[in-house]
Amino acid sequence: MNIVVCIKQTPDPEHFSKITIDPTRGTIQREGIPSVINPLDRHALEEGLRLREKFSGKVTAISMGPPQAREVLELALAMGVDEAILLCDKAFAGADTLATAYPLAGAIKKCGTIDLVICGNMSVDGATGQVGPQLAELLDIPHITFVSNVEFRGRRSLVVKRELEYGYLKTEVELPVLLCVVKSINEYRLPTVIGIMEAMRKEIKTWAACDIEATSETIGLAGSPTVVTNIYERKVERKREILKGTPEEMARQTAAKLHELGVL
Repeated sequence: MNIVVCIKQTPDPEHFSKITIDPTRGTIQREGIPSVINPLDRHALEEGLRLREKFSGKVTAISMGPPQAREVLELALAMGVDEAILLCDKAFAGADTLATAYPLAGAIKKCGTIDLVICGNMSVDGATGQVGPQLAELLDIPHITFVSNVEFRGRRSLVVKRELEYGYLKTEVELPVLLCVVKSINEYRLPTVIGIMEAMRKEIKTWAACDIEATSETIGLAGSPTVVTNIYERKVERKREILKGTPEEMARQTAAKLHELGVL
């Protein structure tokens, strides 16, 4: 089985409070914010590795980003993927979700015949959940989002459990297919010392726009149909009132105030 897992480097969610917005460019200021692999992408990697271990085959991790995005691919190699590819080119800069999907699709097509593509359901920075479905459309294969379980039925058929707001939906689909997974699908493994040592001996291929035959009309700012035209900081002002007295007195004051406001 030939599996591709798409991963992304994102700001560390534990440091989101330090992120600011550039009012001129309308972009996130990430300077000084540690970067990590997108949390859901770790579960995507784990699912790809589990399927390879069960059915044999190859797992390739692909990421698009600046040179420092190699770090997430090094993690993927340490976890056990067979091959890692970094899409790195200044021409990719400023891409929206569609202009991100085009290079990923070009890279996957260059990898040859693919049975399964796995992505995290969304990234913690953009949280659009659009890249996976857009990528599937460009590859002309079906896709399923919010995937929490995958079972094979025969050699080329999957039964996929898709989480819904008030339950789940089971769908049968034929390979090739793209799956966008959620956190509950598995518990991801941590790299072992041996895995880290083996990763140091593996090559991370770097492909530019010309390597995947990407046209300027489909990548970067020029290939992005959506642009940020304006941003603003929403400031919420709240009325604050400090109650005094014993706990019983403050409880009565609170109840009276809530009655006055029509809450109770």
